[in-house]
Amino acid sequence: MTGVESTLLTGWGRATASLAEVSHEASVEEIAETVRSARGTPRGRGVLSRGLGRSYGDAAQNGGGRVIRTDALTGIGVIDASGQVDVGAGASIGDVLAYAVPRGWFVPVTPGTRHVTLGGAVAADVHGKNHHRDGSIGSHVVELDLVDGRGQLQTLRPTSPGFGAVVGGMGLSGVVTRVRLRLRPIETASLTVHTRRTADLDETMAALVAADQEHRYTVAWLDTLSSGASFGRGVLTSGDHSTVGSSPGGEPTPLHDFTTGRVLPGPPWAPPALLTRRRMRMFNEAYYRAAPSRATLSQESVAAFFHPLDVISGWNRIYGRTGFLQYQFAVADDSCVRHVIEMFQRAGVPGFLAVLKRFGPGTEGAPLSFPRPGWTLALDMPALPGVRDVLDAADDYLVARGGRLYLAKDSRVKPELIPAMYPDLDRWRELRDQLDPDHVFASDLARRLTLC
Repeated sequence: MTGVESTLLTGWGRATASLAEVSHEASVEEIAETVRSARGTPRGRGVLSRGLGRSYGDAAQNGGGRVIRTDALTGIGVIDASGQVDVGAGASIGDVLAYAVPRGWFVPVTPGTRHVTLGGAVAADVHGKNHHRDGSIGSHVVELDLVDGRGQLQTLRPTSPGFGAVVGGMGLSGVVTRVRLRLRPIETASLTVHTRRTADLDETMAALVAADQEHRYTVAWLDTLSSGASFGRGVLTSGDHSTVGSSPGGEPTPLHDFTTGRVLPGPPWAPPALLTRRRMRMFNEAYYRAAPSRATLSQESVAAFFHPLDVISGWNRIYGRTGFLQYQFAVADDSCVRHVIEMFQRAGVPGFLAVLKRFGPGTEGAPLSFPRPGWTLALDMPALPGVRDVLDAADDYLVARGGRLYLAKDSRVKPELIPAMYPDLDRWRELRDQLDPDHVFASDLARRLTLC
């Protein structure tokens, strides 16, 4: 293990920060020893594991406590004939893709960035553009190894009582060290993508419902600043893995030519007023007009379709020193999507990147897993004065209608709303206590929301 260093940590949104004692354990046994040591420290601030720090809020922070980096656990095993593979919890989605795609396999679920570790993906039970068909990543985990709150290594499977405390449990049940994942077979390194513009929110939502019936991957970019007849206009993209010899829209890339794409340097800093409402409106107009007015068909790379923002390193700095918030909610009632966007428009919230998707059933037996059947809207906005008051009002509106927020994105929701958003919270606490009876694992998120 390298030395312990006091480090100021933030989430990807850079809107919150806290100082923790960060260490880089070299092995599973060293991680277990760190946990056992913390267990024996009375009145300590606990332990938390951290991967690549892509949680937007404070989920991967543990102010005043210990943070274990999992960057030594990056091994990837042999993919067996059924597509199962053992992956170290510190390996990223990008690492798995680089290894698996040339061999004819693809991850079952990928979020909007490849820079997420497998341990973090399980902890947040990440979802992607295919949730309506394939669910979250927890549904594809065959088994996992976990250092629990006693500092003991356990192997958990979906039938294990503690499995549901880990999947979606935000790292508060232990340190995941290995994940056995079930991959999906593919024939090429490309996707056949359908792209079309939509005129308003009703058309956008109807197009998403229809696309879900035909395609594995669907998503809509929304212009949340447009109003009048064009309110909620968007760009819908739907995709499927291309096959050899029968993929329209161009020649797909062979498996052996797979790359994760170029990465451009992001800005070292940005002025506070860079992303004004006027500039965002101009960007939205240009992006919408750049999309084809009639439906088109094309071949796209994995990077372009799934991880477009990864092309810019450190893109989160464009929001300036105050950082940004991502507001992501799930709700069954489609009218709630319209109402929340209208709330933001009336308050002048300068929403920038907005993505609308549909969810299928949630991960069975995982009480803190975010997805539930219906709609999910994710909206980025600068962390400016007054924004949090608007979000508080949106929280109240959504909770009254059975909605919930994604804990992996949150940094400001009121703790009293969490039991209504996650009605099986007490069940999660019971499962967690079986793995961590002394509450060794902790985070800024857990303390702020009194999760445990």
